Amino acid sequence: MARIAGIDLPKEKVVLIGLTYIYGIGLTSSKNILAETGIDPTIRIKDLSNDDVTKIRTIITRDHKVEGALRTEVTMSIKRLMDIGCYRGLRHRRGLPVRGQRTHTNAKTRRSRKH
Repeated sequence: MARIAGIDLPKEKVVLIGLTYIYGIGLTSSKNILAETGIDPTIRIKDLSNDDVTKIRTIITRDHKVEGALRTEVTMSIKRLMDIGCYRGLRHRRGLPVRGQRTHTNAKTRRSRKH
């Protein structure tokens, strides 16, 4: 089992999709990482050698902000918006949609009370 950035990647998935299980790595980043390492994107994670996993791990730690560091950065950005009292921060504080969506009929999940 490949363990990268503290995440156990699913063994049966293709490497291209398996890397997207890491928070902060999407499909485009996954393609770029595999292109840089020279690993075939269609190979299964269980078929990766230890050298391949090491290559992927070094590129992710060197070039990408993932998992805990990224989560804290996002949280701190939202907290900064709330602290300065801007419109987006107020919407975050009130639990309403932030990016201009209508709330009259939609946005049930964002507006509903958390029980």
